[in-house]
Amino acid sequence: MKKDKIIFYVATGLLTILMFFSSGMYFFNYEEVAKMFGAFGYPTYIIYPYAVVKLLGLVALWFLRGKFLNEWAYAGYFFTLAFFAHFMIGDGEQMGAIIAMILLIVSYIYSKKI
Repeated sequence: MKKDKIIFYVATGLLTILMFFSSGMYFFNYEEVAKMFGAFGYPTYIIYPYAVVKLLGLVALWFLRGKFLNEWAYAGYFFTLAFFAHFMIGDGEQMGAIIAMILLIVSYIYSKKI
C-alpha cells in the first residue's frame, strides 16, 4: 500500500509541475502560445480560460480524490494532452505530451489503488 501511495504522489506531483508550467506559459507567454494554437487550428480566445481550467483540474486531482469532479478532471486532461495534434503539425513537442499522458495514466490507476 505504501508503494502505491508513493507512485501516486510522484506521478501526480510531476503531472502537477507539468500543468503549472503549461498554465504559466499560457498566462505569461501568450504570443508564443497563440502561434501554437493557430497552428493547431484552435481559436486564441480560449487560451486564458484553458489555463484556468488546467489549474482547477489540479485542485480536483489533489483534493477531490474519488469524487465526480476528480473523474472529469482526469478525463479532461486525457483529451487535452494533445499528442496527436503535436504529431500532426510536427512541432517537436510530442515527447512532452507522451510523458504527460504516461504520468496521467499512472496517476489515475494508482489513485484507484489507494
